[in-house]
Amino acid sequence: MPSEQKIYRMQNKKNIQPRLTLVGAGPGDPDLLTVKGLKVLSRADVVLYDALIDTALLEYAPLYAELIYVGKRKGCAAYEQQQINELIVERAKHSGHVVRLKGGDPFVFGRGMEELNYAAAHGVISEFIPGISSALAVPGMQGIPLTHRGASESFWVITGTTKNHKLSDDVRLAAGSNATVVILMGMSKLAEITSIFKAEGKNDVAVAVIQNGTKKEERFAIGNVENIEYLVKENNISNPAVIIIGDVVKQRERLISIKSAVNQYSII
Repeated sequence: MPSEQKIYRMQNKKNIQPRLTLVGAGPGDPDLLTVKGLKVLSRADVVLYDALIDTALLEYAPLYAELIYVGKRKGCAAYEQQQINELIVERAKHSGHVVRLKGGDPFVFGRGMEELNYAAAHGVISEFIPGISSALAVPGMQGIPLTHRGASESFWVITGTTKNHKLSDDVRLAAGSNATVVILMGMSKLAEITSIFKAEGKNDVAVAVIQNGTKKEERFAIGNVENIEYLVKENNISNPAVIIIGDVVKQRERLISIKSAVNQYSII
């Protein structure tokens, strides 16, 4: 027998209003989804979700909601981007409210604006709910601030792989600055990245590489420009990972030292 939710859904199908809500799901830990994102997800008719989404989030969708995986890993895509755009419009017009659930923040290398523009151009009411970007949260959860007085006054967030599958030219510009540099989707270009920083004489600058940040299976390597490639191999670090380059990485060790000292002298 159909559930009450499904009966209600079928009775109201004739009143469908095509709608898209693009929701940032955060860096990985499902608890880092925003409250507003959770509320919208609980009212979805269709959920299109990516590879980096923790599937525990799908439990918040209604029982009647259609769940469609549209992710990609290592260049293998369940759907190409144009197919995703078309699917959003088709499902919105057929079923109503489509929630597009994307990892991190969809406006940070997430093609979010492409999907919103396409939907709006085809008569679908569209809304955006930001998420916590992995560029900010992943370092932070490891005790690495992107800015810190006396260490860094600014930061760059750069894609490691452009649409032409090349390293962004901005990495070279960032390497010449004193800013913290955060590189997403750059693991396959790690050797090229470190060579750029070495050319700037920054062999000793601290580096952190964090895989599956904020998740239970999180792994990381902490070193410097000179030895980070070796440490990544030694610790078997791979995608998806965030690369952080800059003196702010040293704050992690200071935080650990403070915590250790507090724990040592705390009275339990």
